[in-house]
Amino acid sequence: MAEEEVPKERYLDQTATWAVAGVCAVIIILSIILEKVLHKVGTWLTERHKKALYEALEKVKAELMVLGFISLLLVFSQYYIAEICIPLKIADTMLPCPAKIKDDAKGTDNRRRLLSYERRFLAGQKKNPCKAGTVPIITVTGLHQIHILIFFLACFHVFYSAVTMALGRLKIRGWKQWEQETLSHDYEFTNDPSRFRLTHETSFVRAHTSFWTRIPLFFYIGCFFRQFFRSVSRSDYLTLRNGFIAVHLAPGSKFNFQQYIKRSLEDDYKTVVGISPLLWASFVVFLLINVDGWKALFWASLIPLIIILAVGTKLQAILTKMAVEITERHAVVQGIPLVQGSNKYFWFGRPELMLSLIHFALFQNAFQVTYFLWIWYEYGVKSCFHNDFGLTIAKIGLGVAVLFLCSYITLPLYALIAQVPLELYIYSSVLYITLTPFIMYVHCV
Repeated sequence: MAEEEVPKERYLDQTATWAVAGVCAVIIILSIILEKVLHKVGTWLTERHKKALYEALEKVKAELMVLGFISLLLVFSQYYIAEICIPLKIADTMLPCPAKIKDDAKGTDNRRRLLSYERRFLAGQKKNPCKAGTVPIITVTGLHQIHILIFFLACFHVFYSAVTMALGRLKIRGWKQWEQETLSHDYEFTNDPSRFRLTHETSFVRAHTSFWTRIPLFFYIGCFFRQFFRSVSRSDYLTLRNGFIAVHLAPGSKFNFQQYIKRSLEDDYKTVVGISPLLWASFVVFLLINVDGWKALFWASLIPLIIILAVGTKLQAILTKMAVEITERHAVVQGIPLVQGSNKYFWFGRPELMLSLIHFALFQNAFQVTYFLWIWYEYGVKSCFHNDFGLTIAKIGLGVAVLFLCSYITLPLYALIAQVPLELYIYSSVLYITLTPFIMYVHCV
């Protein structure tokens, strides 16, 4: 039986017009639908005066445009890049997988061969332009795989950003009932500003101070575990709310602090959805060090977890230090304890540094999950990238856990603590002490 002939490549001049028109129509329709959906979402956000979310949407669209430019450059430059030749000895260094012997008759999956052929057929790969002893720096097939990675990164970036915001808003929605309590008569009676109480008997101080707060090691161990169990309690929310109102508003003012925190979270979200040049640099560095035997995939998956746990511990430590300082300043308080925040509680006195670390951790975590899905699509689950399949599944579970921990716990907690009056408290306290005698005199007259 004669061997079946391999069909020759067909260019557009030998392709049916209905096929060309049909494929172009589908691509154009899908692109228009995506553009209209994004436009509708932007209009909906504008009508509801959600400026921060609208700016976040615009930033996502800008990042998608950058990824589109990268994809376009890959398409137009793939053959020129493939014509750059390097010695074979250099090409076989720093491989992500062990070098393979080119023997199609042994250990080669038929489905993989067919898929590889179809990709070469689709990409229109030309003959090898390199002379003996040299190979292309990257083949057209390899560039096509990078193209697919960029597509995965664009899709998952949008999905990851949406999940991050949804979980954060879900967490803050749970604080609505605490905000509604402040409108009740029971709350006004329980937290009467004229009522004196011992400092150590208040809910906020009692929840954050104990014998372990006096020992530095136990102090941070307790803060570490607190972020997993009731990271924000009712007393935390009401105390921070009272501190905010005491500085920025008149005492006893009716103010929806929960809605304000939700808007603050949207402002923070506007920051964490972007991809800065530093994050792109970390993407390139990871591709560089992903060498066989270096276990880069494993170590890179731990970085987001370590960062999020460190930030969460620090935020809990800030709450605890506020409670400890209340006990050191006063033995008796009126109403709800008044927290005194300061930039000194944050690393290097910069609260925005924590948000930058959260941003970096979210991007790295999203990239790790995206990279796993891309490897699954290109090489299968059990490939040379994943020699230990059990460890691979554990890393994916770790990525999902980091997403939940950061979006549902750490980011809302940061949005809450970042609103605590910082140096403004000192100014308002001095001003109040200075003007109190004058106010009392005017009132008596």
